[in-house]
Amino acid sequence: MKAIPSALVVAPGESAGAALTDGAFELLADGGAVSASRLTLTTGADGAPPHHHKLSHELFYVLGGTMLFRLGETLTTVGKGGLVVVPPGLPHVFGAAEGESADVFVVLSPGVERFGYFEQLAAISRGKAEFTSLLPEQNRYDVHFEDLPDWRALPSR
Repeated sequence: MKAIPSALVVAPGESAGAALTDGAFELLADGGAVSASRLTLTTGADGAPPHHHKLSHELFYVLGGTMLFRLGETLTTVGKGGLVVVPPGLPHVFGAAEGESADVFVVLSPGVERFGYFEQLAAISRGKAEFTSLLPEQNRYDVHFEDLPDWRALPSR
């Protein structure tokens, strides 16, 4: 007899979190079919460093505020209710738009166990670890870093 799969249910308060210098991160699902998280950013704060994924699509749904995304060579602003889907291989970076805070739901599919990655980012944001500590972990977390030092400077289209 074939086993019936079970559903994942995460009740309020059951998720894992990490405090960031410029916001907070809440991991709702880690690995499997999806990795899902909620990221809140203070006014004008950057999210993750510029990167791409080799294996996963990344979906962003803006719950509140306004996000700024660099998607390859395109800079775009997305407000509450907006959706962005980034395919594997596309360099991207994101943050709260200038003068705005942001609240965003993020899904990576297929999922990759990433809580260790976000814990390390939190430690880096608080000055307790160096960014270079993530470099050997790029394949493990399917986060491959890009060199875009002034990513917000690209002219909007």
